[in-house]
Amino acid sequence: MIDLKNYSHIIWDWNGTLLNDAWLCVDVMNGMLKERGMPLKTLEEYREIFDFPVKDYYSKLGYDFSKEPFDEVGMEFIIRYNERQGEAKLHPEVQEVLKCISSHGFSQNILSAREQTELISETKSVDIFRYFELIRGLDDHYAHGKTDVGLRLVGEIAAPKVKMLFIGDTRHDAEVAAELGIDCILIPHGHQSELRLLPLGVPLIHSLNDLIELL
Repeated sequence: MIDLKNYSHIIWDWNGTLLNDAWLCVDVMNGMLKERGMPLKTLEEYREIFDFPVKDYYSKLGYDFSKEPFDEVGMEFIIRYNERQGEAKLHPEVQEVLKCISSHGFSQNILSAREQTELISETKSVDIFRYFELIRGLDDHYAHGKTDVGLRLVGEIAAPKVKMLFIGDTRHDAEVAAELGIDCILIPHGHQSELRLLPLGVPLIHSLNDLIELL
């Protein structure tokens, strides 16, 4: 298992990792699917098919982009999600864990596929903005991926990569960390199941509180 003492810079994913919003994504999407007469998904089913780029996930749900362009259905989801985003709360341990990690001298940052303006607003609304030195999201709403933003973030941190640790909840987070050349821990409490994360060979923890034990 990874020893946090070997690092000085934590890079957090946002949706699913810190923000408990997988259930909301399912609820919003089910509303769209119901209106189209398409099969609904449970949270467990969602965690088995959600992926990046999210266009592939929409295809798995049964969307036909020859009838409804991805840009249109993707924006419909974002509009509906944003209308209800305030219903999503932090995972219960987040405040305590961020405070504890900061008290041990780590810098904390966010790398997210969420649109940048929304990301800043959301971290402020749940009162954790103060814990982060850099918060970096995408410049649009379509969640194509975050590698390019991650490369810029790593450059902004300007520290040896061996001192950086990325904490996420999806296979994409592990892929991004590998492309950035930094270590990664995954937590299967967000948008993908433990069964999908285990084959990656990346260290898993089952609760954010487990991080405190690694300090």
